[in-house]
Amino acid sequence: MKQLRLAIVGATGAVGHELIKIVQERKIPYTELRLLASKRSAGTKIDVGGKEYTVEEATLDSFRDCDAALFAGGPASKAFGRDAAEMGCVVIDNSSTFRYEPDVPLVVPEVNPEALTGHHNLIANPNCSTILLVTALWPIHKHAGVKRAIVSTYQACSGAGKEAMDELCSQSMEVLEGKPVHPEHFKYQIAFNVIPQIDVWVDDDYTKEEMKLVWETHKIMGDDSIGITPVCAVRVPVMRSHCEAVYLETEKHISPEECRELLSKEDYIVLQDDPENFVYPMPITSTDTDKTYVGRIRRDTVEPNGLNMWISFDQLRKGAATNAVQILEELIKRDLLP
Repeated sequence: MKQLRLAIVGATGAVGHELIKIVQERKIPYTELRLLASKRSAGTKIDVGGKEYTVEEATLDSFRDCDAALFAGGPASKAFGRDAAEMGCVVIDNSSTFRYEPDVPLVVPEVNPEALTGHHNLIANPNCSTILLVTALWPIHKHAGVKRAIVSTYQACSGAGKEAMDELCSQSMEVLEGKPVHPEHFKYQIAFNVIPQIDVWVDDDYTKEEMKLVWETHKIMGDDSIGITPVCAVRVPVMRSHCEAVYLETEKHISPEECRELLSKEDYIVLQDDPENFVYPMPITSTDTDKTYVGRIRRDTVEPNGLNMWISFDQLRKGAATNAVQILEELIKRDLLP
């Protein structure tokens, strides 16, 4: 197996830490590991597999003679992504910078690994809420054809970065101790609250976060005819696992029992669907795993071909870092690295 000269960009952030962890867990083969970050974080010491690494400031020279780079997201993607790719380094990027560019594959390995063929050294990792949605939809779409999906997302603070997670912790303590709360990362208090806005407003009073579900699902699943309605993206006081309430309308009738059987055959899906015994997906059980948890599967009360379900997964792992590392694994497996 090819031994890589591998870079991780944004190594000191929440996603960066997960990338380092998952590269070790999944035994990605490398002869050299470069941990990169902004000038402010340069000099930080990080232990990787018992060896201490010093984080270096990311510059264009960081990617010379580099086989692959995992970008955790942020300004570095715009600053170095295209140039690093042109230098021969395969860039797998977690930001939204390149997701909608036609020459850049947008990949979830369980759904569209074939999109990696013919890549131009630049591959985009989808938005976390999109990855959660398409991993649950894909087996159903292949069997019955998804006509429409109506989705509400309930997104953990990890989706807004380490500072947001820290703010949830500190605000929770302040509220419990009766101290005044002064939001900094979010516009409003997040502890013991929900905020029905994630990202900036775009057309028709939807947020960009909501519209990512539409744009990215179409690109990944290769079907622009699927009607995707993002009802609301809600920030919730949860540390790191997202949830979604999903309504599906299919071309071909599929019963809840058939849907459960389909999903149970996928090794990346955990079926938790026994409501009478209080078994259903929750952040507390999906955290620190790489699985998509699906439950509360039931017939719609109106539409004969309609189903409702509730899904959850770890935003930092499968929603970001693990998916990126899986893309790298797929490139190695298919011999698609330069």
